[in-house]
Amino acid sequence: MKIITWNTQWCRGLDGQVSVERIVRQARDMANFDVLCLQEIASGFEAMPGQPGDQPAQLQALLPDHLVFFGAAVDEFDPAGKRQRFGNLIATRLPVVRVEHHPLPWPADPDVPSMPRMCSVVTVQAPGLGAIRVMTTHLAYDSGQQRMAQVQSLRDLHREACALAISPPAAGESDSPFRNRDHTPHAILCGDFNFGPGTPEYTKLQEPFRSDENIKILFKANDPKGFGLQDAWPLVHGQTLHEPTFRVYDRTYGPEPTTCDFMFVSQSLANRVVRLSVEVDTKASDHQPLLLELD
Repeated sequence: MKIITWNTQWCRGLDGQVSVERIVRQARDMANFDVLCLQEIASGFEAMPGQPGDQPAQLQALLPDHLVFFGAAVDEFDPAGKRQRFGNLIATRLPVVRVEHHPLPWPADPDVPSMPRMCSVVTVQAPGLGAIRVMTTHLAYDSGQQRMAQVQSLRDLHREACALAISPPAAGESDSPFRNRDHTPHAILCGDFNFGPGTPEYTKLQEPFRSDENIKILFKANDPKGFGLQDAWPLVHGQTLHEPTFRVYDRTYGPEPTTCDFMFVSQSLANRVVRLSVEVDTKASDHQPLLLELD
């Protein structure tokens, strides 16, 4: 299974040109991907630089063999009544089990600009691996308070999904919304997290689940500590520093290259990770894309 994540800056390259086709072409140059996760996808924001059009529709046209799911963190209407959407997109050619879009916390922080954030989840059936939740997100940039609240929410989403996999609901009618579903502890969480390695948010996201009484009830006899998330980079590269994914060529937002885009995997998939790389040459966005491969 091959999965790419990329913050596309609404498909705007460092040349100032907006090109959805270029993003797709360069992603295909990286790998024959099974899943493509994109952040900062726009529709209806014609006043933004490069005048992006209806990018979810463009991506679906460019990926006819994929199902495309757009999770709009921002879904609003401008003063003229035109709909404007901005968020994450997941495209996959694998069989899809379930699609979810989860708004993330947006606590008040009046000292900085901010916007709503979203985690999109598509559960796919991967050959040889079974059901996997592919989660993609883009966390707050200016507010550490908001970012930490969003990290906690991501942990809660993953913990809840693991608990459902271990303790599924009672069987319901097969042709109703209460029908049986595939619940899985296997997860890939990717995107632009706007935190770096070693930061409090990075550490918190990977913190083992507590073994308090409530969690033990949810997980029955299973040890909840064994269901957490971890950065896939050290699984492949050991102590080698993560290659930078932001400000590699464009220093608008800071003087030095940094890493804020990650691939996290559930511990249940840790021994399946065989490759994680950063495409350092592309200038099709102000971020660099990552490629994860599971065996």
